[in-house]
Amino acid sequence: MKYAGLLVMPTGFFLAVAALVLFPDPGRRGAFVVCGLLVEALGVAVAVRGHMLDAREARR
Repeated sequence: MKYAGLLVMPTGFFLAVAALVLFPDPGRRGAFVVCGLLVEALGVAVAVRGHMLDAREARR
């Protein structure tokens, strides 16, 4: 799962950049930038959870 999170983070970045380039309407552009930032945050969360130790592993 940690690799999935690392792949999702650039996807969110490119989504935000594409929104800035493709949408002239500020409302739509802002919505897509927010969506891109949320995708990046989800990628960070998945990557962090993937690197956390399992509770059973931490007891050893």
